[in-house]
Amino acid sequence: MKNLWNDGDAEKLVADYAERGVSRDLALRVYTTRLLGGEPRLVLHGGGNTSCKTKATDLVGDEWDVLCVKGSGWDMGVIEPQGLPAVKLGALLKARSLKKLSDEDMVALQRANLIDPSSPNPSVETLLHAFLPHKFVDHTHSTAILAIVDQDDSEALSEKVFGSKMGYVPYIMPGFDLAKAAADVFEADPTVEGLILDKHGIFTFGDDAKQAYDRMIHYVNVAEDFIGRHGKPRTEKAVLPARLATAADLAPMLRGAVAVARGEGRFDRMISDFRTSDAIVDFINSARIADYAGRGVSTPDLSIRIKTGPMALPAPDLAKIGDYKSVIRSHVEAFAKDYRAYFESNDGLDDIKRTMLDPMPRLTLVPGLGMFGHGRTLKDARIASDVGEMWIEAVRGAEAVGDFRPLSKADLFPLEYWSLEQAKLASNKPKPLTGQVVLVTGGAGAIGAATAKLFADNGAHAVIVDLDATKAAEAARKAGNNSIGIGTDITDPGEMRAAFDKAVAVFGGVDILVSNAGAAWEGRIGELDDATLRKSFELNFFAHQSAAQNAVRIMLEQGTGGVLLFNTSKQAVNPGPKFGAYGIPKAATLFLSRQYALDYGAHGIRSNAVNADRIRSGLLTDAMIASRSGARGVSEKEYMSGNLLGQEVTAQDVAQAFLHHALAERTTADVTTVDGGNIAAALR
Repeated sequence: MKNLWNDGDAEKLVADYAERGVSRDLALRVYTTRLLGGEPRLVLHGGGNTSCKTKATDLVGDEWDVLCVKGSGWDMGVIEPQGLPAVKLGALLKARSLKKLSDEDMVALQRANLIDPSSPNPSVETLLHAFLPHKFVDHTHSTAILAIVDQDDSEALSEKVFGSKMGYVPYIMPGFDLAKAAADVFEADPTVEGLILDKHGIFTFGDDAKQAYDRMIHYVNVAEDFIGRHGKPRTEKAVLPARLATAADLAPMLRGAVAVARGEGRFDRMISDFRTSDAIVDFINSARIADYAGRGVSTPDLSIRIKTGPMALPAPDLAKIGDYKSVIRSHVEAFAKDYRAYFESNDGLDDIKRTMLDPMPRLTLVPGLGMFGHGRTLKDARIASDVGEMWIEAVRGAEAVGDFRPLSKADLFPLEYWSLEQAKLASNKPKPLTGQVVLVTGGAGAIGAATAKLFADNGAHAVIVDLDATKAAEAARKAGNNSIGIGTDITDPGEMRAAFDKAVAVFGGVDILVSNAGAAWEGRIGELDDATLRKSFELNFFAHQSAAQNAVRIMLEQGTGGVLLFNTSKQAVNPGPKFGAYGIPKAATLFLSRQYALDYGAHGIRSNAVNADRIRSGLLTDAMIASRSGARGVSEKEYMSGNLLGQEVTAQDVAQAFLHHALAERTTADVTTVDGGNIAAALR
């Protein structure tokens, strides 16, 4: 591993922060923390922590000796000074004389002694940093170090690798007891330059930021060099089918299998992130991959990301792909059953009241293909995949020098179900559409963009499909929540299929279709040429059918139901003069929505329509408004507000109707009118 310290960069950061009143100590602490946090083989997504002992002034001007330590929720790779809250050091040191200190009291002690009361909670390992006397302390979960400590004989192996330069601390769950034990190990031999924590990671320390950082990189390199020199031959490879199915074949099946059933056709869905590389495939093609996966996580911190460890599937044979859905479901059921047993057996050991987390895997390994990370959001799914890559590296290293034996699941349980994590989970309320994927056609137009934004605001990831790729991308950016835009001619069945395949590739599947795209042609029906009418049918009917077919194809593979929503326009039931080329295919689309409700209701797929009228959009342009108002002999304002409420209806109003249908779990074959009130267009 390369040492990235650069004197020039360090001094520049010190100077930049000095202008903002940040001390040299804290600026250098930020600098090396970012160096460590930018290397995934050391820390991932909030893991690891660093500290420095310095001085700080409180709100009334009193100066204190403090420990600036990484705060909860901060990523080391992008940390700022406020991500290292200052805690009064004297109170922390006094705590060492206590015989015991609960996690809740430890957090209260740390918060009570913050210089800035608005700071984030200091790290759970704050006391360990405090009890070590050095000015700078670094802690990471290096995969190379984990390869050494994830062994049955980890203490002897650590002595062989590091000699007397590193202290060894037997596994203890992070918190007060670990802090005291680590300090005792250091004081037994104050010449050590760091501590190796069994099944956990590494601490290094120094009198300045550079020394602590240099030591971290040095001892990680010692571990990497040892693995490189003493690595044994790789294990036997599994026999793969002659023709493998693809990730696209598997993704909807797998995503449906890991959805959490809530009864009565309701599901908490997951987003899936597929990840592959030569290194990933080479490792998971091992004949022992299921064994490795069953042993657990490489460091306990990963349990909040991938639970008790990955799930391994058999390689998917393309010739038997029709049977593979049941193979996936049987493996998921087995994983969930084992997880429930893990929870029940460990939860019953004391009287603490806990809420079991959902039992679904968060990382799935597929020989020959790669791996899928699962999460309630795309961010969580990607984190699971990132963790999976580092899990592979740690296990590969452990197997190279010995036998991968991580922390037992019984010892893992107290950390996964740490009381403070439980409190966080209880307060974390998902949004109504969290975990769901919506595909919106005509997504860059007024109604489509408003709908995509509203759905994203309610937790969904949006796939915005539009003929103009640039506008689709911009609409996705405005929608937020990792939405994507795709340029697509929806009248081309091949391009429509590709858009849905892209949704599967990025998110794992599709749960909601908003088939919204359309365009209008004017003229008396008897005077229209066939080409114009056929062109309108291609866009205003057949494109809706194509979108629905693709959505249903994916929804049936997922097996978790879904929602088809069609923008059919009031023209479907209340035609306007010279608007037949638009209204006739829209009428067909309205009945198309009902046919889907009829044919696929038994599969939990709902189908509804929204009849909107007079919405300013790419279809109803200023020129069209002038034309239509003229045809009716009214002013433009009267035309746009010509309804029972006397108010103009907006794209946001239509978006609200689509959202209503997405959430109305017991409504199908319905038509909702969004026009401010038009008795002639009322269906009932």
